[in-house]
Amino acid sequence: MESCHISKSGLKPLPRIYIRPITGLVPRNYFSNPRFLHTSKCFSDLKVTAPLKVASVEDDEEINERMHGINKLGEQEEETRFDPAAPPPFNLADVRATIPQHCWVKDPWKSMSYVVRDVALVLSLAAAVVYINNWLFWPLYWVAQGTMFWALFVLGHDCGHGSFSNNPKLNSLVGHLLHSSILVPYHGWRISHRIHHQNQGHVENDESWHPLTEKIYMSLDNNELAWRFKCPFPLLLYPFYLWGRSPGKTGSHFDPTSELFVPSERKYVITSSLCWTAMAAILFGLGFTMGPMLLLKLYGVPYWIFVIWLDFVTYMHHHGHQDKLPWYRGKEWSYLRGGLTTLDRDYGWMNNIHHDIGTHVIHHLFPQIPHYRLIEATKAAKPVLGKYYREPERSGPLPFHLIGVFIRSLKEDHYVSDTGDVVYYQN
Repeated sequence: MESCHISKSGLKPLPRIYIRPITGLVPRNYFSNPRFLHTSKCFSDLKVTAPLKVASVEDDEEINERMHGINKLGEQEEETRFDPAAPPPFNLADVRATIPQHCWVKDPWKSMSYVVRDVALVLSLAAAVVYINNWLFWPLYWVAQGTMFWALFVLGHDCGHGSFSNNPKLNSLVGHLLHSSILVPYHGWRISHRIHHQNQGHVENDESWHPLTEKIYMSLDNNELAWRFKCPFPLLLYPFYLWGRSPGKTGSHFDPTSELFVPSERKYVITSSLCWTAMAAILFGLGFTMGPMLLLKLYGVPYWIFVIWLDFVTYMHHHGHQDKLPWYRGKEWSYLRGGLTTLDRDYGWMNNIHHDIGTHVIHHLFPQIPHYRLIEATKAAKPVLGKYYREPERSGPLPFHLIGVFIRSLKEDHYVSDTGDVVYYQN
């Protein structure tokens, strides 16, 4: 027989007490209230509990409403709980079908207009700073020119993906000119970047900013750990990555016999390495012509600003979300699940300058889409992606909000477990 209390209308069941937590919705003294103290032996045979204070019907209704609200909140929390590692309820074809057909069209004239714009800005900045030649202007020039070097890299990156045009020869020509000018071996990088896209989110097979396993992490000495996790050193790693790749991997982007490349790709790597060497020789000659100090100011410092931009942006595409995102192995990995762990970032005014490279999720899934269609394609795909798409935090004119995210990630995202098919960063 249920516990009862006596009200004006006779015996009435006590309100049901749920096991679910009731933090914040019920007064602290709810369970210590005198009206729930059980006494009176005379009712023991009837198994009736008689409180010292008789609760009114209104009190009972209020309690029931509160309890109902607690249960409803709990049910809503369960319904809204999202596991980013769960296989998505859609496939790649579903996402592709949402993207308007014109977003796939590559316009070589439009692509070339961005090249002309960026190259004109690079030359104008160099001419202006040489003409003014004032130390107050040089720091502004370094930041602006380094940013434009980064913009040139992004256009060469589009050539590598084939999103610049449908003409492979045009893509190769423009890609070599742009990347060689900023000391990037075009084909060597293009091939390794393709590996990154094909294996994004895979612990062992990914190529760019992939996680260290615990075993590799523990084997690194203090200097190696500092270069990887102590700001600002991770922002200076790109040239070293081109020569030696990441910890745990061997080979070089300049070596045609590297394990990065199959035999049929070796001729392309040789071509790009020769173009890189030619650019290095030009810079060496300019050092004798104009003097090493002027060359350092005109090219050297902007080059390292470009490297900082590249390392910062590519790192933030794959790290730093407020919720831990999964990395996969074995049968748990798929192209779609790996691509969905990437992140869009808002860079404020920089979005237009670096060709919307922050619109990264759709780019990772469909790298053939030209950069000038990525925003539209992302907007069309978001209803299908649902919670697997994570809205980027809105930026002010400059993306200073991402600096704290970057530093926090360096402190927290160190390695993943040596075992397991779905793993998360640990520190």
